[in-house]
Formats: sequence, C-alpha cells, structure tokens
Amino acid sequence: MKVIQTSGKRKRAIARASLKQGKGVVKINNLNLDSFQPNFAKMKIKEPLIIAGDTANKVDIQINVNGGGIVSQAEASRLAIARALVEYSKGDKLKEEFLDYDRHLLVADTRRKEASKPNRHGQARAKRQKSYR
Repeated sequence: MKVIQTSGKRKRAIARASLKQGKGVVKINNLNLDSFQPNFAKMKIKEPLIIAGDTANKVDIQINVNGGGIVSQAEASRLAIARALVEYSKGDKLKEEFLDYDRHLLVADTRRKEASKPNRHGQARAKRQKSYR
C-alpha cells in the first residue's frame, strides 16, 4: 500500500495531501470534510471528489492546509486532492475530465499579491503622474 503525497498552492495558502487506499474518508486538518465550514468552501473542495466518482470512494485523503484565507485554503486543497487522484488513477481519462471541467483543478493559479511601492503608505500601485503643461 503506497502513499501518494501532493501539494497545492493558492495565494498564501499551502495544502499538502496524503492519499492512501481506504474507505473514502477525507480529512482537512484532522477535521472531517462533512463538518467543514463554510458550505461554499466545502463544495469547492468536493468538486474533484465528485468528478472522480468511484475512484474517490476507494481512497482516504488527509489534507494539511495553512496560511491564506478560507477560499484560498479551499482552492489549494482541491488542487492537492485533484493532483493526488490523477496520480493514483494513473490514467489520462481522469486528467482530461479535470481539465475539461476546470483547468485550475490541476494547474496552480500563480497570481500573488503585488508588492507595495515605497512612500505610498502600503498601496501597491504607483502614484498618478501630474502634468503641469
């Protein structure tokens, strides 16, 4: 019985997933997925499990996620889950299904917070230019 380790990132959130054969139990930070709140974040995490169907019922997934906000953590978790399921199934069929549904199930969104500029009191964008002519 081999354990598959994957990770997913979104903004500042980092999720690490461990997948092994089991009964379809999904735990996030040692909390069962069914008791995860809020509901829209729970549904976001369930998307790859629903698409995978039978494959998801044969494995236990343990996710450790920290950093970022609730939505970022949910998106990082779904990325880690989807990558683990694709690696477990070893088939292009599941990968194609994920890519057809949403590309961000397998490909990380690399956008990050823009660095703040000097002398702008924490604002990221540059100052508007003035023209005196």
